[in-house]
Amino acid sequence: MTPSTRPRPRPVAGTVTLWTLQVLLAVVFAFIALPKAMADPIAVAPFELIGLGIPGMVVVGWLELAGAIALLIPRLCGLALFCQIPLMIGATVLSAIATPDLVAIPAATLVLVCVVAWFRRHDTAALVRTVRRWLGANQGEFQESSQHVRSVGCGE
Repeated sequence: MTPSTRPRPRPVAGTVTLWTLQVLLAVVFAFIALPKAMADPIAVAPFELIGLGIPGMVVVGWLELAGAIALLIPRLCGLALFCQIPLMIGATVLSAIATPDLVAIPAATLVLVCVVAWFRRHDTAALVRTVRRWLGANQGEFQESSQHVRSVGCGE
């Protein structure tokens, strides 16, 4: 990265604000995820309405719970926020259909997730660069492994 493209360091107040919002979002996601992940009957109705049923509800619950945990891990928080955006879009649409009077809650959560994700975009880009470097460094190892598998006749 050249000095002109390197992101400026975030002020301490900004960092504290982001982490406070992330912890708040993690608590919200854990709170809404647990009934879904544990297949609580009270959470089933909206998922039945759109045809996902209990299996879809449980999957969404575990994804939300994984996102809540990842929000608290510095290296993963930007990616977790990015992945929570489609879940929150779905939650907002589902709430608009099933309980229109409560649509403001997932909509506000979606806005917060988007705002924090925007401020964490450099962290997400750094994670992607790290993964690409790791994959590039290990590409030869993967190629050797696949050649060995072909040479011994495995996988045919």
